[in-house]
Amino acid sequence: MSDDWDEMAVVGTVARPHGIRGEVAVDPQTAFPRERFRRGAQMFVKRAGQVEALTVRGCRPHQSRLLVSFDGVTTRTAAEALGRVELRVPESALQPLPPDTYYQHDLVGCRVRLTSGELVGEVAGYDEVGDARRLVVHTTRGEVLIPLVRSMCLSVDTGAKEIVVDPPEGLLDL
Repeated sequence: MSDDWDEMAVVGTVARPHGIRGEVAVDPQTAFPRERFRRGAQMFVKRAGQVEALTVRGCRPHQSRLLVSFDGVTTRTAAEALGRVELRVPESALQPLPPDTYYQHDLVGCRVRLTSGELVGEVAGYDEVGDARRLVVHTTRGEVLIPLVRSMCLSVDTGAKEIVVDPPEGLLDL
């Protein structure tokens, strides 16, 4: 199972323990939090080099996070042992997406090119604030944020790991 870890998709990160009964606050990284963190859902964590399966016992919203309880994690001490771990699922467990939408992990690693073919850089991350979705692109001159909108991202080919962009003048100079 540990060989598959890098092939799994991140669906959340444990932020901290919550209370004394084993709940943890989770920062979800999924467009489908209700489905992903439903009772009985299975996800995986990696601790001390070992991949372990966890089964969701319960989940409820709390501010901008979810409070999640897992089978076998019933004390604060057990919850503390999950601090800052990524929660992952096999890619085969992901739901199909509508056209022109992408999983974050599919975008990371894509080469970003201008319509002229010139290489801009590589997607290192994904930033979402409210309704604004931006690609975090590492370039030779530093980090650039490119809005993930059809008017700028003309072509997204996650299979070929390439995105063709037509940014407005000056955006790449920021």
